Amino acid sequence: MAALGGCGPVVAALLRRGPAPGLRPVPRRYLYKKKWAATAPRIPCTRLALHHFDVNYSLQLKDLWPSVRASLLCEQKYGALLNNFSADDYVTQELELMNATDFVSEGSRKAQQGAAAEEVRREESRPQEVPGKVRTVMQTETQAEMSPPLRASISSNIKCYTYPRGDITRFRPARQDSLGILDYYLMDAASLLPVLALNVQRGDLVLDLCAAPGGKTLALLQTGLCGHLAANDVSISRTKRLYSILNSYIPKNIRETVSVTSYDGRDWKQLEGGTFHKVLVDVPCTTDRHAVMEEENNIFHKRRTKERQMLPMLQLQLLMAGILATKPGGKVVYSTCSLSSLQNECVVERAVDIAETQFNISVHVEDLSHFRMLFQDTFSFFSDCRLGELVLPHLTANFGPMYFCKLHRV
Repeated sequence: MAALGGCGPVVAALLRRGPAPGLRPVPRRYLYKKKWAATAPRIPCTRLALHHFDVNYSLQLKDLWPSVRASLLCEQKYGALLNNFSADDYVTQELELMNATDFVSEGSRKAQQGAAAEEVRREESRPQEVPGKVRTVMQTETQAEMSPPLRASISSNIKCYTYPRGDITRFRPARQDSLGILDYYLMDAASLLPVLALNVQRGDLVLDLCAAPGGKTLALLQTGLCGHLAANDVSISRTKRLYSILNSYIPKNIRETVSVTSYDGRDWKQLEGGTFHKVLVDVPCTTDRHAVMEEENNIFHKRRTKERQMLPMLQLQLLMAGILATKPGGKVVYSTCSLSSLQNECVVERAVDIAETQFNISVHVEDLSHFRMLFQDTFSFFSDCRLGELVLPHLTANFGPMYFCKLHRV
């Protein structure tokens, strides 16, 4: 210690000059280490959903995706489905004064005008009959194929009012009439398109395989044409919501024509196979708009990963059950509220193949392109859909997404 004591002034001078070149001071040790969380911070389900959509839909929709993405993140637009069973007759005038229009009636009017114009064109293009020359059946059929008439298959009994493109006015809440029946039902107006595509005829036996919460079931009843309507949903809690909708909008004598059940829709072919004229299969899906906006009941929650991955298989099983529940000659409409081609066209293609190879049932996909022309003023359609039609959310017409495809069991 005494020897070191004599070096005190030298050491002090070295410390004042700092460390020698090439040497760094030893970092000071902390008394306490940083405490790490047991688990990584939870990423919100909505952010996971948006990331998933960014990766997949940017490839599927390409340049359209940025616009669709912005629309999904904005407030959804609604339509007011008029309740034909309500005693109040002032609602129509009230909505029209608010600059709302019935898009179904507008589409039906377009269809009639288009069919009339097509008939005139066919008459004008028909070749003059040459005396002594008889036109063959083949010539007549060929001409009909070249110029098919516009199919005016729009139910005028369904009335749904929407505000014009770019108008974000909100509808007032529904009100009860003197009998306690609500005057209209607020819903995504694009959700009516599968019902319109089903084209229910008088006396049809109709099955709504995945009916809850009840908007499409209510629309089917508004046609006034169902001979009997079977409304099914596997979820008992959602079935209670369906009962609530029926009690709020439908008189008791009409409710008696509806049977509400809670079976697993995949087993329906074993219950009542080959029974119905028309079947609506509105399957569970990723519900894209809900997935990017709401944390509650979000399919992108970590606990529901396997459920989400198995959705296309569930959708295929439900569609097959719907096809098998249909009579020969009957129609099935398959629908989702997803943009995903894996949940839309791919499921339809696979179902058509399985029906042919495993059940020897021929199923044809019907052309619904006329829906684009009839409702282009109200909705934004995706032009590159391989099968069926897809409504894209758009900032000026923020309905959807809604995919629908019509199948004919031969």
